[in-house]
Amino acid sequence: MKFIQGQNRNQIHLVPVSLDEGIDPDNEVRIIDLFIESLSIKDYGFRTVFPENGRPAYHPADLLRLFIYGYLNKIRSSRDLEKECKRNIEVMWLLMCLKPDHNTIANFRRDNPKAIKKVFRATVQIAKHFDLIGGKLIAGDSTKLRAQNSKKNNFNQAKIDRHIAYIDNKLEEYNRALSEHDGDDTEQVQEEIKKQQNRKDQYRGIEKLLRESGETQISISDPDSRQIMLRNNITEVCYNVQTTVDAKNNIPIDFKVTNHNDSRAMGNMVQRAKSILGTNDLTALYDKGYHTGSELKTAQELGIETIVAIPDIPATSQAASGYCRASFRNDQTTVGLQLRSYKAGDKPCLL
Repeated sequence: MKFIQGQNRNQIHLVPVSLDEGIDPDNEVRIIDLFIESLSIKDYGFRTVFPENGRPAYHPADLLRLFIYGYLNKIRSSRDLEKECKRNIEVMWLLMCLKPDHNTIANFRRDNPKAIKKVFRATVQIAKHFDLIGGKLIAGDSTKLRAQNSKKNNFNQAKIDRHIAYIDNKLEEYNRALSEHDGDDTEQVQEEIKKQQNRKDQYRGIEKLLRESGETQISISDPDSRQIMLRNNITEVCYNVQTTVDAKNNIPIDFKVTNHNDSRAMGNMVQRAKSILGTNDLTALYDKGYHTGSELKTAQELGIETIVAIPDIPATSQAASGYCRASFRNDQTTVGLQLRSYKAGDKPCLL
């Protein structure tokens, strides 16, 4: 049986193939390179001036090329990007065979968050220029990203008080045992007292940090993360990434990493959308998690029409069946305020 045979690895080519010929004319890396060349890197906040002493630095434009390539191809790890620089012909072409190590890549991402965000805004402006963004209908939602911080290392005042109360009880037991017994275990009890006292000092230190921060909770391993309600009574220490997408071509136009839940997010996101799109003649869609009176008021004051799903009636509601607010609508065609129930057979009541 015949098979397609590959080339001999030891074959010498008479006319060598250039790196540029190995990349198709419509390859995405050519778009990335053209986009970076159109930017004034210094104006976006990237550092371009470095001291002459020591080893030369990588130009931020080259590292930005690598960052955007990784973003488009779902390669976020700095170590994975380092590997791609050595084996991926697209990255070799894009970076002209530069091979930055993972520390350089990670430091670039860490040191330039604001500048990278401005570059993202620049892509939105380009999309607007080519009429890829309609600017008439947008939709917002969020994604919860788990933080590198367990619930064990997340504290609020009530949790700190519980730990300190538990330690105080243990100390009282040990002191009582120390006063009642005079045996060989005295040294062991004193060691336990010292251990519990050190734990108490640690919680007092966390309490001090919590008060100084002015927040209601604090995370030790990942300080910016917070414990957020996911659904029902399930919580997780995470980040909440708010995203706004334009409906014309489903292009994301904005994002914001927060540590709060959705109930207080809509007002700020529609305000940012107005600034990005340069108009308030648009409609914003959100799910029931964003249904908050103050946020709806903010959108109304901005002149932005919002369509937000109404939350279901909670099972703990004390409203009588069929007479809760969600079952009625305003009807001003008659004198006074007439409330008509949506349910068939219900008689309208006149207030």
